[in-house]
Amino acid sequence: LALERLVQGRVNIELSCLRAMFNKAILWSKAVQNPVRHVKMLSEKNRRLRYLKEDEIERLIANCPDYLRPIVVIALNTGMRKGEILNLKWEDVDLGTRIIYVVNTKTNEKREIPVNTVLYAMLVDLRTKSGAYVFPNDAGEPYVDIRKGFRTAIKKSHIRNFRFHDLRHTFASQLVMKGVDLKTIQELLGHKSIEMTIEVRTPFTEPQTSSSREIMPEYGHYLDTRAQRTSIQEFVV
Repeated sequence: LALERLVQGRVNIELSCLRAMFNKAILWSKAVQNPVRHVKMLSEKNRRLRYLKEDEIERLIANCPDYLRPIVVIALNTGMRKGEILNLKWEDVDLGTRIIYVVNTKTNEKREIPVNTVLYAMLVDLRTKSGAYVFPNDAGEPYVDIRKGFRTAIKKSHIRNFRFHDLRHTFASQLVMKGVDLKTIQELLGHKSIEMTIEVRTPFTEPQTSSSREIMPEYGHYLDTRAQRTSIQEFVV
């Protein structure tokens, strides 16, 4: 059974790569159609996958307490891990170039995450507060545990079977459905292997042809009720 899942996963990885290659060829006027467009992914059993729909995102953000809301928003807009978010320092945020640098403490390697317009506005607002950390507690230190607050927000939002880590799945699902290639998604999520990336893909509809630069979904326009509702389909570099 384990071997069967491995084989199915490998086939799906290669199929996803083929789709991305042909989508890119169409974008570059090297092909007129994608021959694997309607080829369905193989079913992979015993694989837990949970991501939020747009109405669930709206409810979750609305029900988060003030300290937790920006943490959830950055997770939805960057796919960063909880630990990476809680320990994020301003020295790793470049508002001039709109880039977040996530440092791997084990290898000292950095990955770059683009900051979209929603996230930029939030970070500019947060920057008015002093301190080294982007999301500090009352003592100016990073939060040690946000599970209680997150569980409460999930319960109030009537969302079931959802963990904080699944916010990464939600971010990745939007990239997949926009036709972003797996290699780019791998780099944004900080996965060591492409196999890890394929595990967070969703049972998506046929992805649209999209430039790999137009990749960052925008979540969090619900923070400003005065602003006109922004579609998830709006992307920035």
